[in-house]
Amino acid sequence: MFDSDELEEIREGKEEWEREQVEPVVERFGERKETFTTDTGGQEVDRLYTPADVEDVEYQEDLGFPGEEPYTRGVYSTGYRGRLWTMRQYAGFSTPEDTNERYHYLLDQGQTGLSMAFDLPTQMGYDSDADMSAGEVGRAGVAIDSLEDMETVFDGIPLDEVSTSMTINAPASVLLAMYIAVGDRQGVDREELRGTIQNDLLKEYIARNTYIYPPEPSMRIITDIFEFCAEETPKFNTISISGYHIREAGSTAAQELAFTLGNGIEYVEAAIDAGLDVDDFAPQLSFFFNGHNNIFEEVAKFRAARRMWHDIMDERFDADDPKSKQLKFHTQTAGSTLTAQQIENNVVRVAYQALAAVLGGTQSLHTNGKDEALALPTEESVRTALRTQQILAHESGAADTIDPLAGSYYVESLTDEVEQEAYDLLEQVDEKGGMLEAVEQQWVQRQIQDTAFDRQREIEERERIIVGVNEFEVDEEPEMDIEEVTEEDEQRQIDRLESVRADRDSEEAEAKLEALREAARGDDNLMPHIVDAVKAYATVGEICNVLREEFGEYQPGSAI
Repeated sequence: MFDSDELEEIREGKEEWEREQVEPVVERFGERKETFTTDTGGQEVDRLYTPADVEDVEYQEDLGFPGEEPYTRGVYSTGYRGRLWTMRQYAGFSTPEDTNERYHYLLDQGQTGLSMAFDLPTQMGYDSDADMSAGEVGRAGVAIDSLEDMETVFDGIPLDEVSTSMTINAPASVLLAMYIAVGDRQGVDREELRGTIQNDLLKEYIARNTYIYPPEPSMRIITDIFEFCAEETPKFNTISISGYHIREAGSTAAQELAFTLGNGIEYVEAAIDAGLDVDDFAPQLSFFFNGHNNIFEEVAKFRAARRMWHDIMDERFDADDPKSKQLKFHTQTAGSTLTAQQIENNVVRVAYQALAAVLGGTQSLHTNGKDEALALPTEESVRTALRTQQILAHESGAADTIDPLAGSYYVESLTDEVEQEAYDLLEQVDEKGGMLEAVEQQWVQRQIQDTAFDRQREIEERERIIVGVNEFEVDEEPEMDIEEVTEEDEQRQIDRLESVRADRDSEEAEAKLEALREAARGDDNLMPHIVDAVKAYATVGEICNVLREEFGEYQPGSAI
């Protein structure tokens, strides 16, 4: 774009501008801060960016065109001009009947994909009547105990017409099997099922802790899902490699990117070691990122992620299929940024975070409800969150051109900086023997914890302003309607579970569970046996208990 003489002239011009224009003003009035950084302090932000800051960018090699390698500018050639991102609202609470009602409401309001939230007992592989489940049934999401619950959730919702994302990890195989079974009952060809299971156990050991089994059998289950779905459900994403929870735990944007791609590398290596060809499963891998507050940092992160994954799959794994090298991702706005104080401010935060995701080229987006710092979102707040996406899509102009911030001296420079910092972290991970080893040594966790500590200190010392929390506060907060799950709701779910157990063919259920046990002891793919078990109305807890007995349970602090 500029030759060396022109770049030198620009550098000299900037120095003169700083000397003659900036320094007198700064000397007289100062600036708001001594140092400006990106949102999580990963990169220092210069006062001004010029072509000299992007002199090393090679257009074809580093950017290219949308839909072409290295996919920095997007994986689809027409961006959102052909098709808007999938609009999802994370939903699921109390009983399956309540969740079904909420899903129909959201679809009627224009949502284009479902995103399923499960309660903690389901996430941990317990039935609603287990001792460990008391007080948690239906509170963080919907309670799913058996296939009957899943059938109720999707009553009147044809699975060949929707895409469903399920935020489930350790029991992901069981919930996927239930979804497939519902499709079978509806007469939907398995090849037409579309959606995603999170199924990302490595980040559970790092940040979220809803694990069940130790890593080795967890990786076996994951690769069994890869193999099964490549044949049975080729349009279904078999994993959503999640940086979201890493960022929620306190990481920087570059740490989120590095550790997420590091987990992706570990999964690809595990699948290859299990005998799978990279191009047979890699096109079904997907990613899940956090949409944080700093618009430009987030856009840079998303663009760098696509370029890095292309290079990793191309150079490290010799993938041939272009789809194996295309990073496709879902974004959720940042729950950790929502405040209980002045919750109306959260609507604004969510809108800016959603804008960053769209400018960065997300394939799917969830916008948080304003009240999620307090409870499950109400119907009104999820409607506002959905309308935020619809206004962004149809009124803002942000979806009308592809990668609209490309060519910005700042954004291109920041994209390179985020990418380089992420590669530096990945190099350290490789030196430690990969992500499993780095997690076992607690190295990854310490990196995140140190960042989170620094951020909290900045907030407490008011070096970082959180509007409504440590600045611009109000004396009284208005009362809010919040969604509540009652003890009666919990008992209804337990009664339903007891009814399922009483009505099913117990001998058939037990036989299918025993077949699963034998498969777990051997090397058969577990998925067909899990599908058979759920169709016999074996419960989530019963299936997970069989695998607990065969695989054991992971204990924090134990060797990975």
